[in-house]
Amino acid sequence: MPKFIDSHAMSPFTADELKKLQNSPPDEFGVTHHDILFSEQDDKIYCVLDAPDAEAIHRHHAKAGITCDWVHQVESTRR
Repeated sequence: MPKFIDSHAMSPFTADELKKLQNSPPDEFGVTHHDILFSEQDDKIYCVLDAPDAEAIHRHHAKAGITCDWVHQVESTRR
């Protein structure tokens, strides 16, 4: 499955909500969370996601009312 990283505002999420989202099953767009990095101080989240394509990432975030600043397909050294 391709891997993506994106950035967007942390609002309206809290750190506790993000920790719960980390282990969510795949959504209807086929998106799962590989890792969620965040800075409450900077109001930023960096999501590392497994998804079929970038459009699935955009739909995943739009469902939560979020617009990504950017989305990039990446590779990982992890297996």
